[in-house]
Amino acid sequence: MEVAILIVHVLLAIALIGFIMIQQGKGADAGASFGGGGASQTVFGSSGSGNFLSRTTAILAAGLFVTSFALAVYAKQQASSVSDVGIPVVEQVEQQTLPQFEEVLLPTDSDVPATE
Repeated sequence: MEVAILIVHVLLAIALIGFIMIQQGKGADAGASFGGGGASQTVFGSSGSGNFLSRTTAILAAGLFVTSFALAVYAKQQASSVSDVGIPVVEQVEQQTLPQFEEVLLPTDSDVPATE
């Protein structure tokens, strides 16, 4: 199931990039890309290519969002199932006490004068 969603996700991403790349900018005339002919003679009809391309881009973006969300949910389920099973239990080791050392006293007859 994850592989199918991932394949659809990649195809949607490629299609979305393609549809964004073929769109004209805001200032460009829609008829100019089809040889400057009349609007009724264009490939997309009299409404122009802008409406078709923008709607298709929006649909592809929504599909990409849905597949991203589905992949995130699937990854979360996989991570929670791995964390429940995959963590080994650490046994507590009996605490040992360290031997106590006696305080070492320095000799009082040192060469360094005492400061007050």
